[in-house]
Amino acid sequence: MTIAMTAIIYIPRDSTAIALGANAVAAAIALEAQTRGIDIRIVRNGSRGMFWLEPLVEVVSGQSRIGYGPVALEDVSGLFDAGFLSGGVHSLLLGVTDEIPFLKNQERLTFARIGITDPLSLDDYLAHEGYAGLQRALGMTADGIVQEVLDSGLRGRGGAAFPTGIKWKTVLTAQAAQKYVVCNADEGDSGTFSDRMVMEDDPFMLIEGMTIAGIAVGATQGYIYVRSEYPHAIGALNEAITIAYRHGYLGVDILGSGQTFHLEVRKAAGAYVCGEETALLESLEGKRGIVRAKPPLPAIEGLFGKPTVINNVISLAAVPLIMARGAGFYQNYGMGRSRGTLPFQLAGNIRHGGLVEKAFGLTLRELLVNFGGGTANGRPIRAVQVGGPLGAYLPESQLDTPMDYEAFAAIGAAVGHGGIVVFDDSVDMAKQARYAMEFCALESCGKCTPCRIGSTRGVEAIDKIIANQNRPQQIHLLRDLCDLMVNGSLCAMGGMTPYPVLSALNHFPEDFGGDTTQKAA
Repeated sequence: MTIAMTAIIYIPRDSTAIALGANAVAAAIALEAQTRGIDIRIVRNGSRGMFWLEPLVEVVSGQSRIGYGPVALEDVSGLFDAGFLSGGVHSLLLGVTDEIPFLKNQERLTFARIGITDPLSLDDYLAHEGYAGLQRALGMTADGIVQEVLDSGLRGRGGAAFPTGIKWKTVLTAQAAQKYVVCNADEGDSGTFSDRMVMEDDPFMLIEGMTIAGIAVGATQGYIYVRSEYPHAIGALNEAITIAYRHGYLGVDILGSGQTFHLEVRKAAGAYVCGEETALLESLEGKRGIVRAKPPLPAIEGLFGKPTVINNVISLAAVPLIMARGAGFYQNYGMGRSRGTLPFQLAGNIRHGGLVEKAFGLTLRELLVNFGGGTANGRPIRAVQVGGPLGAYLPESQLDTPMDYEAFAAIGAAVGHGGIVVFDDSVDMAKQARYAMEFCALESCGKCTPCRIGSTRGVEAIDKIIANQNRPQQIHLLRDLCDLMVNGSLCAMGGMTPYPVLSALNHFPEDFGGDTTQKAA
């Protein structure tokens, strides 16, 4: 007697997939299976990060998953007719998902579970090395945990690339009755979505990373400051936190260790500048998000004046694996002082937009061509902005720069959060420079004059350059304003706005009317 097996189908619950119709496709597949009397189980997993194939539907076949995509509502009946539940041939058939070159050629460390598991299944998380890092950390001293993170070479993935272990060590040695761990999840850079994917598609990993951080530095309270435009992430985190409390992974006496760590989600204020750590702290305290002068550093006087660890999502999400497998494992990836991996995010005019986790060291061109497939419209790439709206615009001649913090700094650029936005040869770089200055003028907290006034005067200068009004003098003025903003601004908001402006002036002078090195008479 043959017993019919329940077919398992994976359909992402990631907000990108939902925006492209995943919920409707899931409902249609469930209805079609019911109509045909077929027993199925639908698992809402995270996205694999291949956004051009969403909604991606995967079916379990033996030890593999077979992918079909992008699946539209009108494709559902035909998929059943083709026998897709057993890997049947169809025009949307992609083959074994793990063998798709875009995925196969990555080094997925932080994103190893994402797309594989049900994000809100603790059993799934535990079955895929989840909480192994915390279990090991609970058997170590605080100094030992901090040293492990130091030895791994992990640096901040939020932009500044400051060594994570040094920040933790400062908080560990600070004397205070109360300490905090704050996760900066105010992901506001253009072309970035890796933080959102972690929170939506593997929330327990972030919770585990923050718990380890709390134990390492002696903090008993943590906050995740999440971008207000991320309702799916907020929902997933709150549900995962409830589950973690229920099973003893958060709260008092974690797993019987005597350690305590509490965690809450806080919705961000909706301002770009609140991604700056001190403005974030002000917002968390219920005040207007205005940048604080430093010193004192947040590690000494942070949230409510207490020692505070502030790390980006990807920084904290890397910690569980480092603790589970050891510093040497993570340190073995990357180049120079850039160790481990970074989830690069391909956006803009790109054929295959999505997330690519690779070890530091591959070139920008390799990312854009081997993974991105070039521009979506087939036109030549003219400029690439790396590191969000404050990142430099790189010309085609610099695309062979390795993805490495120091290599990018050497050419006046920044890897930042790993966001990459591609522009073809139809882009007007003078308008892009103007956008950068206008963005700063709109988003500045207003506390320091170089940022508040410099960006406003910068927009006016670029408008006059475009209109050919005293162009040489205005170019000279614009460069002076950029110098003032770099050296006089309180934070990176004003200090980095000149990066895209100067890179556009230097690499694309023809868009500004010719020789942009001219000085006023």
